Amino acid sequence: MNIQEFRQHRQYRDNIGQETNRATFERDYSRLIHSPTFRRLQGKSQVFGAGTGDYYRTRLTHSLEVAQIAREAARSLLRAYPAVATEVAEHPGLIIDPEVVECAAISHDFGHPPFGHKGEEVLEQILENLIDNKFKQELKGRSVSPEEAGQIRQAVTRKYEHFEGNAHNFRLMMFLEKRENIDGLNLSDAVLLGTNKYPFPGTENKKGLYRHEWEYISYIRDRWDIPYGKKTFEAQLMDLCDDIAYSAHDLEDGIKAGKIEVHAHFLFDSHIQRLIVEKIMTLEDDFWQNWTPDQIQVKVEEVLTSFLNVWNAKMPICDHDYSRTRREVKAYWVSLFVGSLGVVDDGNWQKVTFVKEDREDKDMLRTVSVLKSFAWVTMIRDLRVQRLQKRSAWVIKRLWDAFVDPVTSKSIIPGDWLRRFDRDQQQADPIWTWEHMIIDYIAGMTDAYAEKIYNELYGLKVGTIYDMD
Repeated sequence: MNIQEFRQHRQYRDNIGQETNRATFERDYSRLIHSPTFRRLQGKSQVFGAGTGDYYRTRLTHSLEVAQIAREAARSLLRAYPAVATEVAEHPGLIIDPEVVECAAISHDFGHPPFGHKGEEVLEQILENLIDNKFKQELKGRSVSPEEAGQIRQAVTRKYEHFEGNAHNFRLMMFLEKRENIDGLNLSDAVLLGTNKYPFPGTENKKGLYRHEWEYISYIRDRWDIPYGKKTFEAQLMDLCDDIAYSAHDLEDGIKAGKIEVHAHFLFDSHIQRLIVEKIMTLEDDFWQNWTPDQIQVKVEEVLTSFLNVWNAKMPICDHDYSRTRREVKAYWVSLFVGSLGVVDDGNWQKVTFVKEDREDKDMLRTVSVLKSFAWVTMIRDLRVQRLQKRSAWVIKRLWDAFVDPVTSKSIIPGDWLRRFDRDQQQADPIWTWEHMIIDYIAGMTDAYAEKIYNELYGLKVGTIYDMD
């Protein structure tokens, strides 16, 4: 099997009917764009709640912007590094195909639950509490050694797993979406690996995959001979372009919303800068390793000074139009970051990263990180955003309470989910427990749909019997 056959291979035989004139990755793109999961991204929060206003980004517009940046970055890298082209590359994982990168970018946020990162935190905590309770039930009335207790804990965790947005991505693409008589979209191996930015099972890494999806992903990785923990070029590029979009676009939304003011008094406010430093201290990126708070503070001041200087330089060019300046500053940072991308050696693998003088430019990585952290602390910590998040957590917890009992809740869960659960339970090794099926059901909701179901169950606003679920 040649490199292209490796990349175009699918988990299941593909019944393409009359589609013989379309290439493999074109079909992948169509399946992603036309999937219900993609459409639901328009109703999921990016930073501000979906429906907050016409201007602000949702998960859908964010994903489209990441895809555009990733496609253009891929084309630029192909011009600068001809060795990454499909025709000349010597490894299926060390190739950059703009179509594959675009597909990965389109699908990279499929797994985000309603209400953004707060929804992810709540669902994760729900499952952790469930595992704790099941573990205590298993130990009740028994005297076991620490080793046995550890084995029991491991078995309970394996059964109920965890919740994480990136893992849920693959649950959607490879199981929950439907295509003819198979589960999932049956995407090409190149697109699946291009989306897999955490190439680990959930038992090894909290952002890793659930065991059902990891079984096939690990099989592809072994088949492609990808070193442990390494990602394909396309996954690396998609991940970087996501960070680039986040650092530039979310700041633009924050400025538009009035949460970020572009002047020295705001940018150099000691409270805001302290929050940025504290946020960075929680990150696990190796380019911040061994940095002290004082060193980080210096870098934060440097990046924010640069941000203000760019803003002040663009303002007269934009005829002192605040709206034009906001857009041009965003474009400046995106262009700077994309223009700095390159390829360097990474031990027994290679890395797509920011490059300066043929070496990884860790300072540029830190610049992106500071801008992302700046956006995070100025918007996520906003009073009204926090109030919305408080309500969001309450909504998700109450939905869980309503659905978790399989005896009392079957009458209020859509029939296709129940039929799918029953079919799954007939397998020799079922994918779902009832509890994780409920987690997957809630995670697929849009913000508005979660609110709707919550109101029907607990609120004053009741839907009509003609509403379609």
